[in-house]
Amino acid sequence: MPDFLTRRNGSWHFVRRVPVEFATLDPRGIIKHSTKIKIANDRAGRRAARVADRLNEELERYWKGLTEGKASAQLNAYEATRKRARALGYDYLDVDQLLDQPSERRVERIEALVAKGVANDPAAASALLGGEKRPVPRLSQLFPEYEAITRDEVKGFSPDQLRIWKNGRTRAVERFTSLVGDKLVTEVTHDDGIDYVDWWRERVVNDNVAAKTANKDIGQLSRMLKDLSIRRRLNIPDIFKGLRLRGETEKSRVPYENEFIQKRLLAEGALAELNEDARLVLYVIVETGMRPSEVVNLQESSIRLDAKIPYVKVVGEGRKLKTEDSEREIPLVGVALKAMKLRPQGFPRYRDKSSGLSATLNKFLLENDLRPSKAHTVYSLRHSFKDRLVAAEAADSLVDSLMGHKTYKPKYGRGPSLELKLKFLEEIAFTSPSRL
Repeated sequence: MPDFLTRRNGSWHFVRRVPVEFATLDPRGIIKHSTKIKIANDRAGRRAARVADRLNEELERYWKGLTEGKASAQLNAYEATRKRARALGYDYLDVDQLLDQPSERRVERIEALVAKGVANDPAAASALLGGEKRPVPRLSQLFPEYEAITRDEVKGFSPDQLRIWKNGRTRAVERFTSLVGDKLVTEVTHDDGIDYVDWWRERVVNDNVAAKTANKDIGQLSRMLKDLSIRRRLNIPDIFKGLRLRGETEKSRVPYENEFIQKRLLAEGALAELNEDARLVLYVIVETGMRPSEVVNLQESSIRLDAKIPYVKVVGEGRKLKTEDSEREIPLVGVALKAMKLRPQGFPRYRDKSSGLSATLNKFLLENDLRPSKAHTVYSLRHSFKDRLVAAEAADSLVDSLMGHKTYKPKYGRGPSLELKLKFLEEIAFTSPSRL
């Protein structure tokens, strides 16, 4: 029988006991709901199971909301008490910490309450005598807590950037919690870290998962625990210290050969079946080396087609750039100039949807035999662009300026001019198809 389903009076009913961890927040004990589906009409309980799954999801969201509300209230009360202690001239110590202090220190705090005229103030007494326990979240609350303390880091993210940032970290927490249990974050151990890394190691060995993927996930989880430990003063152990997977390799994307780009990708009608916006974005990437996300997020104000040297300016408008050096000006030549003239306002269809664009382009290129190997992707065109600049003997500073690479070097002067950039881009430009 499906989970949480039982037969009652000829109908399927959802029945679930309130888990122990929520018992103090939800006093109902046992939750019962009718699925309103007759057993005679659904003898195997398949339809009823779908209803039960929906009811269970709603119930778990409700319990999670109760937990989040309680955690928030506890944290606010704790922070208020800690600040009150500071205002009274003392560091906040909870009861257990206070009991570890010499008796004269405790007496000193009691005398301070009297001397300051707040002996009858419950909030002041709680502040100096450790009346508020430090709130400790469970692992299931790790991401919401982390999100709350790192709001400054995601300031300026676009909705899609924020979605990607959230999803990876949420999945890491869910996987870890599923493996070690929903314990208090202060109760995680080095053994839990080993178990989680071993779980990833099995996936690397048996499921062909890259060690880099595993280490990225482990790193995100480790960072969340460390930041929470520091900001909430929880003294969480560094459970992943020395546990990253070895053998991680950095796979460089394979660039397209120039001849393939000219004779296949830029051949007359080669991309005719691709939707026009995606096709034009690809043309812009070919001649500018821009990241797909940079092209689709160009704003009309950053497209300067009437300038003496037509160019686009990559800026962090409405989103956060990958690095500070990503902000740059790129002259438009060849097929990129023709494409932008057809889209002087940019690409609203794909704005903040670069993942969807890349999926569309890569699928089309694969299905139309325009990827020499699976390692060749639309992003490979950016690497081809760099190779062409190097072959043209462009200076490293010019290459970095056009690519938007982080150089880790002191910045002097204004950098390469549009005129100098144009000189090299015209030198490496392809012959455009007659019709875009």
